[in-house]
Amino acid sequence: MGSETETVTVEGIPFPAEITVGNPLSLLATGITDIEIHFLQIKYTAIGIYLHNTDGVLVKDHLQRWKGKSSADELLGDEAFFQALVSAPVEKLFRVVVIKEIKGSQYGVQLESSVRDRLVAADKYDDDEEETLEKVSEFFQAKYFKPGSVVTFHFPATPGAAAEISFATEGKDEAKMRVDNHNVAAMIQKWYLGGDSAVSPTTVRSLADRFAALLSSSA
Repeated sequence: MGSETETVTVEGIPFPAEITVGNPLSLLATGITDIEIHFLQIKYTAIGIYLHNTDGVLVKDHLQRWKGKSSADELLGDEAFFQALVSAPVEKLFRVVVIKEIKGSQYGVQLESSVRDRLVAADKYDDDEEETLEKVSEFFQAKYFKPGSVVTFHFPATPGAAAEISFATEGKDEAKMRVDNHNVAAMIQKWYLGGDSAVSPTTVRSLADRFAALLSSSA
C-alpha cells in the first residue's frame, strides 16, 4: 500500500521507514505480539505504527501539553497521552506482519473481543457497533495467516471518514473492507495505541520512547 523507502527490520521483517498513502507517513514505533508458553516466547506478529508527522505537525498541533515535560516512563503511565494520540486527527497506518502462522479466525475473534470490551466500558456499544464488529470478525474468518502475510489498518485524517482494513498474502489478491463506524475504528486504534491496555507492550514502549524524544526536541 503506497510508495516505500528505506527499511527498518523487526524480527527479520523489513518495515519501510516511510509509506505514502495520502500523506507521507513516518514509521514512529515498532513492536511484536507474543505469548509465553512453558517459558518459551512465541512471537506471532511484528507491528509498524505509521503516523503523519511532517514538520512535527502531530506534536505541534495535538500533543502540546506534553512538550518538554515527559520522559518515556512518564508517558507510559499516562493514559491521557495515548488517548490524545488516538484522538489526533492525523492520518495513521498500522502494518501488522505475521511471524508465526495462525488462523485468521483466531485474530478476528481476539480483535472483536478486545474492541467490544473497550466499547462496553466506554458505554459506546450499540447495534451499529455490534454489526460492524461482526463484519470485521467475518472478514478475517476464512483467512489463513501464513508467515509474511500483512494486515493493514488505515485511518484517514478526516474525522468521520471510513477506516480501511486490508489483508495480503502470497498467491492471493489483496482483500479489503471499510469500517464506517467511528467508535469501532477508534477502539481498533486503541487496541494498538492504548497504553496499558494495548495488545503489544513492546509497541507501546516504542511509541513512548520515540515521542519522549520528539517532545523533548520540540520544547
